[in-house]
Amino acid sequence: MTSLSLGRLAALSLVAAFFSQAALADTYIKGRHVEPAFEGWRPNEDGTFNLMFGYMNENWEEEPNVPVGDDNFFAPGDPDRGQPTHFLPRRNRFTFEVTVPADWGDRELVWNLNVNGVERKAYGTLATDYLVDNMVIASETGSLGAGTSSPESRANVPPVVTVQGDEIRTVRVGEPLRLATHVADDGLPTPDDPVADAIRFAGFFGGPLAAALITEENVLQRRLMTPPAKPTVDKVNGLFLSWNVYRGEGNVTFDPPMPKPWEDTRTSANSPWGALWMPPEVPEDGMYNVEVTFDEPGTYVLWGRADDGGLYHDGYITVNVTE
Repeated sequence: MTSLSLGRLAALSLVAAFFSQAALADTYIKGRHVEPAFEGWRPNEDGTFNLMFGYMNENWEEEPNVPVGDDNFFAPGDPDRGQPTHFLPRRNRFTFEVTVPADWGDRELVWNLNVNGVERKAYGTLATDYLVDNMVIASETGSLGAGTSSPESRANVPPVVTVQGDEIRTVRVGEPLRLATHVADDGLPTPDDPVADAIRFAGFFGGPLAAALITEENVLQRRLMTPPAKPTVDKVNGLFLSWNVYRGEGNVTFDPPMPKPWEDTRTSANSPWGALWMPPEVPEDGMYNVEVTFDEPGTYVLWGRADDGGLYHDGYITVNVTE
């Protein structure tokens, strides 16, 4: 068999995969556990250290709420170390950091999490092989292949999120709250487009028919429901801002709407999965606007993350929602 024939078969297999993966999510919609994860640590200029944590929500749709307490706590010491109590679907890397003192030494900080009856633990430590820098973050989040770098990636600096207005807001149930967020970035890494890449690949090896079967929707489905080409998450590079619930148990609506994982996230600035798809056009003035509406009273923490594909920066606001 010629190399061209093998390439055509590979392209047609790729097309077939686009239409066969959606069923995989059906058995993981809800009822599964959340796996806490220790991502690593990095030093601070004052001699302290930040332990970095994330998680893997095994559910494709369910977003469990687990208040700080017997099912969501740190030990030893203060059980509340700023961890989330609302868990977004799938893998969420480098979600938050816990500062420990300069004399932390070889102690462990343990995040205990019990979701849907399954208890899991993540062990934070200053072991030298867990030291994290920007290249590790870019590699682990999928901007780079594992163990690789480039002049562009080494020059990249994180975006800067500035949430306009007060850090604590009050709003009534059903009353829209406007969030204005300024994001500054250096334009690195250079944005890319997985749709165009998939069409070019299919067209070269499989011809016009294979290329014609590639659509934006099934490219996104395949990216989210199959093992990535890179050893990590195969994330698209490009500036992206997401707003999500970090703490709070009511239903929260974002406008522009926050899409489901398999929806086309290019139409919205809000998605919990970062820049998995081609990000929306960056506003010239760097200002992103979103309206948030709450359907239940309570205290909520909203989490805004700017992600350029390789590195990230977070902003938070607390919202007291009244009747």
